[in-house]
Amino acid sequence: MLSTAHVQLPADSALVAGAALRTFFNIADAWGLNVEQAMVLLGLDSRSTYFKWKKNPESASLNADKLERLSYIFGIYKALQILLPKPAAADGWLHQANQAALFSGQTALQRMLSGRVADLYVVRQYLDAQCGWA
Repeated sequence: MLSTAHVQLPADSALVAGAALRTFFNIADAWGLNVEQAMVLLGLDSRSTYFKWKKNPESASLNADKLERLSYIFGIYKALQILLPKPAAADGWLHQANQAALFSGQTALQRMLSGRVADLYVVRQYLDAQCGWA
């Protein structure tokens, strides 16, 4: 008898996109991001695409770049919730000047808004280290 325990079925991309983008938009709201900031974090340059995805997240086609960005954002959010259990403190941390060498007095959000995936990665790694995960 053939075991199917290790067979992975392809994910339904519309369901994945819908869940991922709904989560992202909730995080963006919690962080107090404006449309332009949210677009930069997503790696979007089209406002019409942004609003289409916000209205109907299942319609999005998320490429590897978008999925990587979302993964880092979700990890940043999760780490902040663990490190700073009060939602206002966790959500506000991104907006506070940070003297860690990584930020050089800027906010984490400023670093994340460079538009580069690498900066999302660096912020995620910093927070993972603060949690003791790195």
